[in-house]
Amino acid sequence: MSILNAMQAGVSGLKANATAVALIGENIANTATVGYKRSFAQMVTVSSGDTAGVHAKDGTTVAKAGTNLMTQRATDLAVEGKGFFVVSRTPNDPTPANYLLTRAGSFTVDAQGYLVNDAGYYLAGYAYGPEGNVGAVDRRSYGSLRSIKLSDVELSAAASTSATISGNLPASATGTGTVQGSFVSTVSYYTALGAEKHLTLTWTPSALVENQWQLQVSDRTGLIYGNVTVDFHDSGATPAAPSNYAGVADPGLLPPASFAIDPNGNISLTIDNGTLPQSLTIALGGLGTYDGVTQFAGDYEPQKVTVDGSGVSSLSSTEIDDTGTVWALFQNGIRRPLYEIPVATVMNPEGLEAVTGNAYRLTLGSGGVMLNVAGNLGAGNILSGTLESSNVDLAQEMTDLIMVQRAYSSNAKIVTTADELLQEANNLKR
Repeated sequence: MSILNAMQAGVSGLKANATAVALIGENIANTATVGYKRSFAQMVTVSSGDTAGVHAKDGTTVAKAGTNLMTQRATDLAVEGKGFFVVSRTPNDPTPANYLLTRAGSFTVDAQGYLVNDAGYYLAGYAYGPEGNVGAVDRRSYGSLRSIKLSDVELSAAASTSATISGNLPASATGTGTVQGSFVSTVSYYTALGAEKHLTLTWTPSALVENQWQLQVSDRTGLIYGNVTVDFHDSGATPAAPSNYAGVADPGLLPPASFAIDPNGNISLTIDNGTLPQSLTIALGGLGTYDGVTQFAGDYEPQKVTVDGSGVSSLSSTEIDDTGTVWALFQNGIRRPLYEIPVATVMNPEGLEAVTGNAYRLTLGSGGVMLNVAGNLGAGNILSGTLESSNVDLAQEMTDLIMVQRAYSSNAKIVTTADELLQEANNLKR
C-alpha cells in the first residue's frame, strides 16, 4: 500500500467513525423517546485494487423491544411481542404509500376526535359494523383500514325483541296448604323510540300443588297480558328444572296486544305501543334444562334479566383490550365494539426503512405486511395504559462513544503520519 493509499484509508476511517458518532448521538438524544429503536454503524471493509478502507453501513434494532412502562391512560398503547401499529399521515388517507408502521403508541384524541400519536400520525384500524363484527377485510394491504375516531359516537335507539330470565324459586314455598307471598321481578325493555318501559313478572307459589307456580305478566299501568302455570321436576335426571308450561292470555287483553307461551317456555308478547306494535319474546328456560328459571330448595334468588335493544345514549368512556378491540361504554351501561386495532407483522423487520416520526415504511427487504388480530399468528398483544420505552442502553452508548472516539483519533493519526511521510518524500529533492 502506498502512502497515498494509507492516507485514503485513514480518511475513510474518519468518515466511517464520524457516521458512527452521529448514530450514537442520535441514540443518546432519543433515550427517552417512546418506541425508539437504536441505530448503529456496522463497519464494512472496502477494497479496490491496492486501495483499502472502511465504510459505515447503517443498521437498526427494529425487532428488539424496549421496556414497557405503565401510564394508566387508556389510549397509551404498546405491543407486547412482535408487530407494529399502523398509522397514516392524514385521516383515512387513500394513498397506501402514506401508511407507516410504528411502535410509538402515545396516542391522544385530537380536536376532531381521532387518535393521533406525538409524531402526528393517525392510528388505523378496522371499523365494526352494526352487526357487531368487522366483516370481510383485506389483511394483506391497507385498503380496508379506517382512522380511529372516538368523537360523535352515540348509541342510537333500538327496539327490544328478546329477553331471558334466570333465577331460583324456593321449592319449600309450594304445596303448603296456605297462601304464600308472591315474588316480583321486572323486565325493562326499549321501544322503537328508545323509551324504557317495564313489565312485571309476579310469581305465586301454588298452595295445593307441590312444585307448581303461577306467573302473571303485566305492566306498570295495571294491564295484565296473561298467566302461566309452570311445573318443575322434583326428581329424575333434571330435578328442579321446568317440566311443563301452560298459559293463557288475560280475558281483558285487547288486540293488537297479545300473549302466548310455547311448550318450551318462550312467552310471545305483542305490545300496543306504536303504529306497528312491538313484538317481544321472553325466554323462561327450556324444559328439563337449567338455563332459565329453576326451583331448588333454599331461598328465592332475585331473577337475572337480560334484554336486547337500547335507548339513545352518549359515550361515557372507551376501553381497549389485549386483542386490540376498542370498546365504547355508554352512559346507560351498554358496551359496544367500535374498532379492531390490528397488529402489523413483516417477514424482516430489520429491512424496514426508517422515516421521520419514529415510524417505518415497507421495502422489498422487509417483505409485505400482514394485519393480524392481536395475539394471533405470531402477532403480539396490545397493552392499554402502557408505553414501550426506547431500547437504547445509555451505558452501552457511552462505552461505544469512547471506542469510536479512539478509533477516530487513530484514523486521524494515520492521516497526519501519511502527511509527514509525504513531506519527507518531498524533501528528498533538496
